[in-house]
Amino acid sequence: MSEASNAKHGANEQPPASVAPVDESAAAFVSAITGGLPLTAQVFFAVVEANGTLVRGVGAVSSARLGVGTYQVVFSQDVTGSAYLGTIGLTGNAGTSPAGQIAVVGRNGIPAGAYVQTFNATGAAADRSFHLSVLS
Repeated sequence: MSEASNAKHGANEQPPASVAPVDESAAAFVSAITGGLPLTAQVFFAVVEANGTLVRGVGAVSSARLGVGTYQVVFSQDVTGSAYLGTIGLTGNAGTSPAGQIAVVGRNGIPAGAYVQTFNATGAAADRSFHLSVLS
């Protein structure tokens, strides 16, 4: 977003939404089965505060802040060999997140866990709220 756009909408506000993306989404919907995924495919997610608190999720059992910018998230089943997708993001449904980076991998010693590292925009370890998806 440009500086002019930030000034117009405020640093922590999103620009107004249009209806077109909702219509496009409905028209493009493909179920997991017709998309080629097996019947046993599972998708888990967790939304975690910068302090490590689990805000919400599906299949997420717990989360914890282990140190500055380091977290573990534990799910209800083994996620070894899954795909982990993480993004820096607010835990609410509106606003804009601070700039940052994220790295996600399986958690050593916890087969049902993921290890998450968050960083500020310059790459230094920093506490950031995040969204984590696990495709298993």
